[in-house]
Amino acid sequence: MRVLMFSPGFPVEMPFFTRGLATVGAEVIGLGDSPEGALPKMARDSLSAYVQVGSWLDEDAVLAQVRDLASKVRIDRIECLWEPYMVLAARMREMLGIPGLTVAQTIPFRDKEIMKRVLEDAGIRMPRHGAATTIDGVLQAVEHVGYPLIIKPIDGAGSADTYRIDNETELENVLPALRGLPEVSVEEFIEGIDCTFDALCSGGEIHHYNVAFYRPRALLAKENEWVSPQTVVVRDMDLAELQPGKEMGFAVLEALEFDTGFTHMEWYRTPSGEAVFGEIAARPPGAQLTDLMNYACDVDFFTGWAEAVCFGRFSQTIERKYNAAWIFKRAQGQGRIQRIEGLESILADMGQWICALELNSVGNPRRNWKQVLKGDGMVIVRHPDLQTLMDMADRVGTQLQMYAG
Repeated sequence: MRVLMFSPGFPVEMPFFTRGLATVGAEVIGLGDSPEGALPKMARDSLSAYVQVGSWLDEDAVLAQVRDLASKVRIDRIECLWEPYMVLAARMREMLGIPGLTVAQTIPFRDKEIMKRVLEDAGIRMPRHGAATTIDGVLQAVEHVGYPLIIKPIDGAGSADTYRIDNETELENVLPALRGLPEVSVEEFIEGIDCTFDALCSGGEIHHYNVAFYRPRALLAKENEWVSPQTVVVRDMDLAELQPGKEMGFAVLEALEFDTGFTHMEWYRTPSGEAVFGEIAARPPGAQLTDLMNYACDVDFFTGWAEAVCFGRFSQTIERKYNAAWIFKRAQGQGRIQRIEGLESILADMGQWICALELNSVGNPRRNWKQVLKGDGMVIVRHPDLQTLMDMADRVGTQLQMYAG
């Protein structure tokens, strides 16, 4: 099995997926826009060859390079887990007659308005919505959707360039920031909890699914510097409050006819318990959520994904042992990290439940929390009991403090 892997070194999870391919016996050819020597060592060590492209934006040139490569060596799979270039990967598959997502199958995962139309036709509950390419179009969509609402890029990822708008004054303040975006989605703001439904599939069969939730909501964490954002992976999939989201997740995958690989869906659980669709991507969850899934089950979903896409199976035994959470820390003040407080007592009291501890070292510059999701550090904890896990996560969020100056 020979796999052409898009961007094997970036984003940060990609070296682990690249290593997963090599671990299951695939011969991995990397395709990227950086020199091979600039790749993380894990990615370099997992490749049998590397092809450097001039620019991802010159799609015709990239396609020509891959066509030339395919004339010399057989390529069995083309895998891209980085959203901006998934359509390009689909074009390559069609060009070479390689199985996997086609362009038509990929577009509903990338274009939020097409995504919503497909799923509305399947009866999936979602926010009122509209798309716009001009300021006038935004105003028309706002009139249809009503306040409060969310404006975000039509093909965006995560909460980048995403705004909550409650009234006309806030809309006027945000409109200038939209001028650099080619197209935006305008949708109803849903009160509730931000949740995920993450699935690993092959041949249309779901081998494993995961539900997580964000504490606090993603937009609140994005707007408030003092917040220590959390993501919590839930152990008990039979909790009553999760059932509407689980049912929606299965229905969405069926409606989109997803076959093989990872998907990451976001949905909202309203105060009444209703599940409302947010969006879905044909890729693994980012922001190290795959790590949380691994810690929750003591398995390796990086390798599990590779086995699924290469051989259509998942051979690891899965037992949901723990709830797991990461907590991202943001230092107070500006300049360089001066001190870290509260760590010793946290390690003494709950060290056995801490899986990972990565803090920006004293003396290093403080990171820009608006540009780096992880901020100045990350702590991963796990525990069989959900409330205990959340109490530990809150303690890390409040008692562990980092100061810059």
